[in-house]
Amino acid sequence: MKRGFFFPELGVLITLSMVACCYAGSAPAKPAGPATPDRGTGVSVSGRVHFDGQPPKLAHAGGITDPACPKSVSAINEEFVTGSNGSLANVVVYISDGLGQQTFDVPSEAAVIQQKGCMYEPHVLALRTNQTLKVVNSDTTMHNIHPMPTNNREWNKAEPAGAVVEEKFAREEVGIPVKCNVHPWMRSYLAVFKHPFFAVTGKDGTFDLRNLPPGEYTVQAWHEKLGTMTQKITVVAGQTKTVDFEFRAHQ
Repeated sequence: MKRGFFFPELGVLITLSMVACCYAGSAPAKPAGPATPDRGTGVSVSGRVHFDGQPPKLAHAGGITDPACPKSVSAINEEFVTGSNGSLANVVVYISDGLGQQTFDVPSEAAVIQQKGCMYEPHVLALRTNQTLKVVNSDTTMHNIHPMPTNNREWNKAEPAGAVVEEKFAREEVGIPVKCNVHPWMRSYLAVFKHPFFAVTGKDGTFDLRNLPPGEYTVQAWHEKLGTMTQKITVVAGQTKTVDFEFRAHQ
């Protein structure tokens, strides 16, 4: 709009042009960044994984010839770990579909797996793409770490006692088998995700996927011997969602 001011002593009429809400030197608007979940409306999806049926008979490790390895590991088999009421451990539960093209920051802290007592600890580890995987040899004997992925680069590194190896995985992949070529009974699995919505069940079988944005999703559960199960869910802001999985023998 325009506004005039008359100064009689000068005989001058001055007209000013004014634009509401704007002025010279205003900072330009910043471009929108990548989509991120709204933590204020994020949903918690939790539940429990069960096993129904007779647990399979497992073969225990044998041939413990390394004097640095405890003989007790021959009686340990982590392929099938159950708790009370049929709860099932070492199941990876994760969002397999529904997040679209959203991007998420990579954690700065490393995911850690130890070679301890001539076993891998934990038996199943989940981490993010491009997150550092730190492998720690806590034993007094030589180990090596040998992941065998199908969608990532395979690598095999020796680890003297007390050594630490660091590596990363560039692509998503669930169920990467890991072995120690020095001690053949040592086995574990890795699951790699480009998002933070995953969990590995403990002996109580529970999981909790927190801060999931409202939407429609596919939730998948993976077990090294029992395969996978999926469920489709819809979550809305302010809702707490419960999702249970039940694996059965020979399903």
